[in-house]
Amino acid sequence: MIVQLDLGALGQAELLNEITLLAKSAGAEVLAVVRGKRRAPDPALFAGRGKVEEIGAVCREHEADLVLFNHQLSPVQQRNLERELQCRVVDRNALILDIFALRAKSHEGKLQVELAQLEHLATRLVRGWTHLERQKGGIGLRGPGEKQLETDRRLLGVRVKTLKERLAQVEKQRKTRRRARERSDVPTVSLVGYTNAGKSTLFNAMTKAGAYAADQLFATLDTTSRRVFLGTGTVVLSDTVGFIRDLPHALVAAFHATLEETASADLLLHVVDSASDDREAQIEVVNKVLQEIGAGDVRQVVVFNKIDATQAEPKVERDACGNIARVFVSAQTGAGLDGLREALAEMLLGEVSPAESG
Repeated sequence: MIVQLDLGALGQAELLNEITLLAKSAGAEVLAVVRGKRRAPDPALFAGRGKVEEIGAVCREHEADLVLFNHQLSPVQQRNLERELQCRVVDRNALILDIFALRAKSHEGKLQVELAQLEHLATRLVRGWTHLERQKGGIGLRGPGEKQLETDRRLLGVRVKTLKERLAQVEKQRKTRRRARERSDVPTVSLVGYTNAGKSTLFNAMTKAGAYAADQLFATLDTTSRRVFLGTGTVVLSDTVGFIRDLPHALVAAFHATLEETASADLLLHVVDSASDDREAQIEVVNKVLQEIGAGDVRQVVVFNKIDATQAEPKVERDACGNIARVFVSAQTGAGLDGLREALAEMLLGEVSPAESG
C-alpha cells in the first residue's frame, strides 16, 4: 500500500501517479492508498500516531505486506514505523534504488547500483541488526569482543572502498574513449529528460539501435552510444538514464561516471513528454539535475515528444535570435524526425536545410 502526505508541495495528483508507476515498475501490486495532510513530518513516525493507526488498519484490511512512503524517511522513522505496523516499510529512495537494481544490465551499471545501495544501507544497519547488537561470545568467538554491528559496518566499508576503486578504473577507461572521440572531431549529442519521456524510443528511431524501450520508469540505465549519419557528416548520439524528482544523492554520486558523458556532450537533446500535464515541473527537475552534474551550461534543444498524443504538428521553432530552440516530434510514429535530423545537421555540422537555403 502507498502512503502520501500533503506537506504543501504542488501537484499532489502527479506525485501519487508517479509513486504508483514506480511501485508497478518494481513489481509491486498496489492494493490501497492512504493520504493525509501535515504541516511538517513527525520526527518519530513521519505520519503522526493517528495516521499510523489508520495505515495499520488499512494494511490489515487489505492484507498488505509492504508499505511504500512517497517520502524520504530517516532510519529512526523507518524503524519505528516497522515496529508499529508489523510489516516492511520502504521509502521513495529505497524504492528507486530497488528499480535501478532490477534494471542494471552492464558491469558498470551493476557496480554503480550496488555502491548506491550500500551507501543507503550504511545509515540503516542498526535496523537489520538490533538483535545482534551485543558482543560475540562462546567457544571460538571470544577475543576482541567486536559487536556484530561493528563487524558489518567494517565489512560494508571495505566493499564500498572496493566498488569506488573499480568505478574509478571504469571512469578512466571512459575518459580514454572520450578523448579518442574528441580527437576524431565527431560531435556528441546526449539525450536527457525525465524518466519515461520517450528517450530510448527516440534513440532507436534515430539510430535503428534496438535499445530496450518500454512504457515504464527507468527502462534504461546503461548509457548506449551510436553513430548517426546526417547529410555529409556524422554525430555520436548517447541515450542516458532518466531523471526524476528527488533523485537520491547516492545515485547521482554513484552514476557520476555515466552522467559525466552528458556534461562533456556538444549538445543536449532535452526530451519532454508533451502529453504530460506535469511537463513544466519535469523540465524544471531535469534542468536542476543537469546543474548538479555540471551540465547546466551545455547547449540544449528541447524536443517535445509524443505529439501523436496531443494532435500537435511536427515543427522546428526558433528563438528571437534565429537559433533552434524547440523541436516537435513523435518518436513512435516518426513524425518530425526529419526536421530533428536537419536541426542537428545545422547546429553541429553547419549544414543549412534545403528549405532555408531556398
